[in-house]
Amino acid sequence: MIDFRLDSDYEDLRKTVEDFARSEVAPVIGEYYEHERFPYDLVAQMGRMGLFGLPFPESYGGMGGDYFALCVALEELARVDSSVAITLEAGVSLGAMPIYRFGTDEQRRQWLPRLCSGEMLGAFGLTEPGGGSDAGATVTSATARDGEWVINGSKAFITNSGTDITGFVTVTAVTGTKAGGGKEISTIIVPSGTPGFTVDAKYSKVGWNCSDTHGLAFSDVRVPEENLLGTRGKGYNQFLSILDEGRIAIAAIGVGLAQGCVDECLRYVAEREAFGHKIGDFQAIQFKVADMESRTHTARLAYYAAASKMLRGEPFKREAAIAKLTSSNAAMDNAREATQIFGGYGFMNEFPVGRFYRDAKILEVGEGTSEVQRMLIARDLGL
Repeated sequence: MIDFRLDSDYEDLRKTVEDFARSEVAPVIGEYYEHERFPYDLVAQMGRMGLFGLPFPESYGGMGGDYFALCVALEELARVDSSVAITLEAGVSLGAMPIYRFGTDEQRRQWLPRLCSGEMLGAFGLTEPGGGSDAGATVTSATARDGEWVINGSKAFITNSGTDITGFVTVTAVTGTKAGGGKEISTIIVPSGTPGFTVDAKYSKVGWNCSDTHGLAFSDVRVPEENLLGTRGKGYNQFLSILDEGRIAIAAIGVGLAQGCVDECLRYVAEREAFGHKIGDFQAIQFKVADMESRTHTARLAYYAAASKMLRGEPFKREAAIAKLTSSNAAMDNAREATQIFGGYGFMNEFPVGRFYRDAKILEVGEGTSEVQRMLIARDLGL
């Protein structure tokens, strides 16, 4: 029997996060967004709620849940604001998950409790200024010398990398040459404040204005050899697996944004009058909202299906790519239609749909562009 309903644990979590998003995030996020301020107080509240520890074992300070629980929370947050949602997503999926998946027992004991509590954020240093989607084009280097790694290079567009509570960045770097002549790429933990590690000024972004994003520079940065994360030379494959999981989480954010557009439009069309009628009485508006709900529903089913395969331990790369592609399209299309329904008010940042419109585009770019998702799907089909 197929049942798409959330079980009681997931539903309780969904309601808890929904209440937090509407009672705590919604009233204040507009001002944060306008002034491009990182919402430390909201992050602290999410930490106390256990959201940063959702998919991790209780032995490391986590909640003992799973990755789908994280996705349920992300969807509810993104219905109200994507900056808060991506801060949680990156903190868990890109910051803490590599430590949990590939770290030694000592690395897990050192970092995970503070990451799970939200007292600390970790960042994922993969993208480089000249690389973009070509992650294999990494030029940042790390040389083993006298018991240390000496790191030189730069990274771009790194989320959660420059906050007051950022504890480290996990960096991909070329550590040698493979037998066949290709690059040996490894991952190394670089604690914040390490000499030679510089966090550039924050970017001026189109959207996600409450999210922390910086470029990073490494000039003869020295860290102990034991800061290697996972197996030397396996860094590229490790991070590809992290991205596969992360695409399901980004899909959940896309669904949340798309649903948020529906929510806001339903409220607006019941109040706004034109030509002597509520605009929700006009079939043209009704059809727009119906299409928006249909896109959201379809995208939610896609990420549910991907998460289901992941939790069963089955291959899910194609399903994750489909979910990410479908949800980012839904978010972008719904944000555009919501802005159209709101008219001039939709172009104002004081209205949520204005923020949604600005936030939606990056979902077609971050954690694998839509073109990369199509490539992955086609490749999995044998093309």
